[in-house]
Amino acid sequence: MNLTASFGNGDILLWMLELFLFIIWFWLLIAIFGDLFRDPDTGGGVKALWVVLLVILPFLGILLYLIVRGKGMGARQAAQLQAAQSAFDDRIRSATGSSATDQIAQAKALLDSGAIDQAEFAKLKAAALGS
Repeated sequence: MNLTASFGNGDILLWMLELFLFIIWFWLLIAIFGDLFRDPDTGGGVKALWVVLLVILPFLGILLYLIVRGKGMGARQAAQLQAAQSAFDDRIRSATGSSATDQIAQAKALLDSGAIDQAEFAKLKAAALGS
């Protein structure tokens, strides 16, 4: 196939537009299915109806989903990201095994042993408390 022969009619530009729209449509389907199945408040029957609508009438289903449930998509994603960040932070804290109390106790032990002075203890305590 000679691509330059078709370019004059705009076939390549039309093909690029169709490819772009297909990628957007596919990405929207993935985003909607992800939001739908991660939502703990939506029951199984409602999820099944949305899936049927999205499979049978994909363009109408996407538009309806974005109209009906689109406002909550961002809030659900933000809540999920916050929960994941909290779980990650907890995992890091448990792996290091030192909370602020542990860090202050270690600094106090160093102060008592004479390894650090009162100014260094105050700096370590402030760092442990995050201030």
